[in-house]
Amino acid sequence: MSTYSYHSNHQDKKNQPLAVYRSLDNSARENDVDWQEERVVKFEQSVSTSKLEAALKKMSKQAAQYEFQMKELESQLSQSLSNFRAIDSLFKEASTGIKRNYKRAERALHSQIPAIETSLDESYNTLSELAQTLPKIRTQAKDIRVVYDSGREKAQSLVMDLTWLNTSFHERWRRTIFMPNPPVSGRWKAFMRFLFAISFLLCCTVVWVGLGGAYRAYRHKLVWGERLMS
Repeated sequence: MSTYSYHSNHQDKKNQPLAVYRSLDNSARENDVDWQEERVVKFEQSVSTSKLEAALKKMSKQAAQYEFQMKELESQLSQSLSNFRAIDSLFKEASTGIKRNYKRAERALHSQIPAIETSLDESYNTLSELAQTLPKIRTQAKDIRVVYDSGREKAQSLVMDLTWLNTSFHERWRRTIFMPNPPVSGRWKAFMRFLFAISFLLCCTVVWVGLGGAYRAYRHKLVWGERLMS
């Protein structure tokens, strides 16, 4: 029994370093595997982090672009809404004006058009009457014009006669002799001009005789008084 225990203890002492070595080797292997797994996990984590950052950057850019597009769409929508409101107000004003004009047209159709037709009929009848009476009126106007012209001529002749009678004798005599168309009869004009010609000839004869006597007196050196006395 003791011998068996001794052998077993000795055998255990021999096998103990081998077991320790095996356990150390197993632990080293396990540590190496854990380190490799941790490295793979870290690499995968770094790769996934870079991809995540790139995805986040891409998503942020897309979000900014979407936000800018949303702002543009919002501004376009606000502008379209304001335009729609303006168009709606214009449409309301136009519809109000159309309704007002429609009411006016209805009122004119029922009240003013019959009055216009009545006035047109009256005007047509008046024009027909005027067309019938116009030739008579034209004839009467011509007669009145003839009477007016004759009266005006008579008035002018009367005015000329009154003016002639109001002038002085010397002025009438001068106009009768020297004017081409004096307001006198032809006989009186010829008689006055004949008297003027005779008077003019007598005056010229007297002047000529006087000038001849003066010249002769001057040639004979005679005194004018003595010549007259002789």
